Amino acid sequence: MNDICSPVLLFPIFLMKDFSYITNASPAFIEGMYQDFKKDPGNVDPEFRRFFEGFDFAVSSIKPTNGKGAIAEKKEAPAVSAGEVDWMKEIQVYRMILGYRNKGHLIAKTNPIRERKDRGANLDLSFFGFTEDDLDRNYNAGNLIGLGKTSLRNIIQYLKNCYASHVGIEFKYISDQKKIDFLTKEIEKNFLNPLPLEKKKRVLEKLNEGVIFEKFLHTKYVGQKRFSLEGGETTIPALDAMINLAAENDVEEVIMGMAHRGRLNILANILGKTYEQIFSEFEGSTIPDQTMGTGDVKYHLGFSSEIETPGNKKVYLKLAPNPSHLEAVDPLVIGFARAKADVMYKSDFDKILPILIHGDASLAGQGIVYEVLQMSKLKGYYTGGTIHFVINNQIGFTTDFDDARSSDYCTSLAAAIQAPVLHVNGDDPEAVVKCSEIATRYRQEFNSDIFVDMVCYRRHGHNEGDDPKFTQPYLYEIIGKHPNPREVYVKHLLENGEADVQELAKEMEKKFWGDLQERLDEVKQHPLPYTYQKPEQWWRSLRKATAEDFDQSPVTSVTEENFKNIFNAIMKWPEDFKPLRKVEKILQDKIKLFETETKIDWATAELIAYGSLLVDGKDVRMSGQDVQRGTFSHRHAVLRDENNNKSFNRLSHIPGSTGRFRIYNSLLSEYGVLGFEYGYALANPNALVLWEAQFGDFCNGAQTVIDQFIAGAEQKWNRMNGIVMLLPHGYEGQGPEHSSARMERFLQMCAELNMVVTNVTMAANFFHVLRRQMNWPFRKPLINFSPKANLRHPGTYSRMEEFLNGGFKEVIDDSSTGDASQVRKVLFCSGKIYFDLAERQQKENRKDIAIIRLEQIYPLPFMQLENLYKKYSKATWFWVQEEPLNMGAASFLQMNLKSLNYGVISRQPSASTASGYIKVHQQEQNEIIETAFTI
Repeated sequence: MNDICSPVLLFPIFLMKDFSYITNASPAFIEGMYQDFKKDPGNVDPEFRRFFEGFDFAVSSIKPTNGKGAIAEKKEAPAVSAGEVDWMKEIQVYRMILGYRNKGHLIAKTNPIRERKDRGANLDLSFFGFTEDDLDRNYNAGNLIGLGKTSLRNIIQYLKNCYASHVGIEFKYISDQKKIDFLTKEIEKNFLNPLPLEKKKRVLEKLNEGVIFEKFLHTKYVGQKRFSLEGGETTIPALDAMINLAAENDVEEVIMGMAHRGRLNILANILGKTYEQIFSEFEGSTIPDQTMGTGDVKYHLGFSSEIETPGNKKVYLKLAPNPSHLEAVDPLVIGFARAKADVMYKSDFDKILPILIHGDASLAGQGIVYEVLQMSKLKGYYTGGTIHFVINNQIGFTTDFDDARSSDYCTSLAAAIQAPVLHVNGDDPEAVVKCSEIATRYRQEFNSDIFVDMVCYRRHGHNEGDDPKFTQPYLYEIIGKHPNPREVYVKHLLENGEADVQELAKEMEKKFWGDLQERLDEVKQHPLPYTYQKPEQWWRSLRKATAEDFDQSPVTSVTEENFKNIFNAIMKWPEDFKPLRKVEKILQDKIKLFETETKIDWATAELIAYGSLLVDGKDVRMSGQDVQRGTFSHRHAVLRDENNNKSFNRLSHIPGSTGRFRIYNSLLSEYGVLGFEYGYALANPNALVLWEAQFGDFCNGAQTVIDQFIAGAEQKWNRMNGIVMLLPHGYEGQGPEHSSARMERFLQMCAELNMVVTNVTMAANFFHVLRRQMNWPFRKPLINFSPKANLRHPGTYSRMEEFLNGGFKEVIDDSSTGDASQVRKVLFCSGKIYFDLAERQQKENRKDIAIIRLEQIYPLPFMQLENLYKKYSKATWFWVQEEPLNMGAASFLQMNLKSLNYGVISRQPSASTASGYIKVHQQEQNEIIETAFTI
């Protein structure tokens, strides 16, 4: 809360060298460089050129243009006489200036409740070769920070005010000169300007609201878990400042993700959710379909609102629902923002702002944060930058930060993507608001990530029923006596403000107690009006699924004209494009297959499905490791020119298509990427969104997303989602890590029609299941266990008429048996093993054995199976699977499919999914087939 005015001029800082190497040089050497500079500045190292300019003729002020970038305006001044300059001392001052810019954050007074650790900043006088006697000597280096020639004492005080007060900035690692100039100007010039009275009032209003909310809860709901914001209430004016300034800089929508700490306060005081809405959830009297669902505790729920800022701008605000799994919501928020930018704002990322609110312990400890940061500059996942706001209360449940991280800061990973960090004292609301505004301007200016690390404290234990003194008795003795941020700010204004500021403080203090009494008296609030956005209207046009919806799939066929148009389009490329010869032959073989047999292989059926959706006006987005080509070199959705490596999207020129096909090879991540795609699908029900695992086994790297979002979100939060997971699965002797996508885990989570699980064997059926995702009047996650070797199996090929008629077949009967009364054994199975069984059946010409394919395992097609059970009433039934007995679908079927009498044939129960020895694999596989045909 420093109201010192900054100087008008500012010298732009370039590469942040510390010049320690030059201090051993002779003054004559530096003098020689200076003379060279005077003759021709181009002859001197750029860093020294700018150093000399500070003493000579080009002290610069940075002047923004059009809100983008900055230009330096040169102002001529008399040249400095070489005889007047003690070059060694001047360079030592310059080193000190750079030292504060680089390391001032290490000594900044950012901790409101305890002294900071000594982290070896080396910013004392002696480190730079000075003594107390030098403090009142004047140095030309003052020009470099806009002070002109001035004493070392003034220079140091100015640097402390800028870099070591209640704010410390980390940006040494940034290489982009424009970003360095921007941040230098913000900290050395703009930051020291006092807030105008109206803004002080707004800060105090929002602080009042934050504190009132917590006091209300503490009075009305004593002992109830609420994960209060107490100690970090400055979060409320910080977010308010971000949103208001963002709205003035073209942002039309803000999507936020956060954990439970302070969530209720933010819902009330940022998103405008009324006390009545929030506390009906406390008392269990809420309407189940309200907001985003209420099958979860109140501090996990999401919310949407439309607010009007003080600048009369309307902004959509969204807080994503989240589980207790800290930071798990991060990729969802980023994916949601990308989808909204694509569908609402024509990919203008200035229009939508993602804000992630982190805790210090989770930011440092959860690897998903690193995955999300690595997405920030990638083409497939770019959102125009995220503001990361850290509620750094210096503790994780009961764990001190000393035990929570090895790095100096919880934000240290920001350096990996050259994101600046503003460390700020949470007891200084004005400084926090200024940092929040800098972060907003930076994000809009550079479309890059930035962190605000607000250091504060947690008033109570992890929850309100927990006693923190068990583990931090000394710390909580200090916290117990520490005034809240509102009290600290009011005291500061009364003691340091002008008369009008003091009057404001008194007025707002009186208002605080009046507003608190209103809340305690339960004076009614009016919910904010809300206008549904286009994607929300699409969601509202859908309905919940019923059991009857799964009795039979809808018709998803296409016309012959559309089919052929799409097929022809995806088999062509521009005349000046030269695909790899090997790929060209693959495509020519597909054309030949169609022209001679009217058959379509698996990969072509998949692309035709996507193309048909584009013609229907739907978007398709797919990502995952190597998906453009496909792990198994089957998809080739994007071709490469063998001469120049240019890419060609095969689905980009389909006649009559209005949808967009976007396909991206992902970073080597499962958790982050699946979370992102889930968020994307959450934003737009008219986009088919797919994530493909490199091998199905790897999906367990994203288990948190599967468990907490995909399986349970509709039940917990009333949020449907049509995400598709393609998981290569099948026992082919590739060992325990490349055989099983863990079907049993997904089936174990299946209940209440929460998702669809398929194991498809035919190209046309795969086409129909993909189209069905968009054809249903509801949305469900689809988990498809897809083939590997069988991608090229002739048995998977489908005739054209199968695409032109009907829809997805949940069960495929055996068409080769003839008279059903003669069938003595039925083998029903799913996926790859069908082809092994069919090969044996055909080889032995077994008309007494029928092989039925269960293409959809959940929801189970009971009626269809029971009809077949009646058809083959004289037969003995067996479920056959490749997986060990304790894996695959066996346990699920035994628990759920009780209207049929059947045995199970499988591998023996196993701790590992598969054998690592090809001979053992083959022996086990042969035993399964042999048993099936001889039992």
